[in-house]
Amino acid sequence: MAQQNDKQKPEAEFRAGLISASVWRNEMQQDGQTVVRYSIRSQKRYRKDDGSYADTETYFPEDLPKLILVLQKSYEFTTLKERKDRDEAVPV
Repeated sequence: MAQQNDKQKPEAEFRAGLISASVWRNEMQQDGQTVVRYSIRSQKRYRKDDGSYADTETYFPEDLPKLILVLQKSYEFTTLKERKDRDEAVPV
C-alpha cells in the first residue's frame, strides 16, 4: 500500500466543524495488475494552550455525529468512485 506523504494529496476531504475525513487513493500490484484501494483517515483539530492548532484522533461523545457524517460521506465517495471506475473499465 502506498504511504501517505507530504507530496500526495487526498482524493477527497470532508469536514464538519473541526472533524474531518480524508480519502486516500492507494495503488498496488496484485496478480500482475494495478489495483486501486481507498483508505480513510479521520481527525479532529483543536487549539492548544499556546494558540496553535493540532490534530487528534480522539473524540468526545458530542463529536460522534460529525464523525459519523464525514465517515459516511467518505464511504459514499469511495463506493461511487469505485463503481464509476469499474463501469468505465467495461467496454460498451
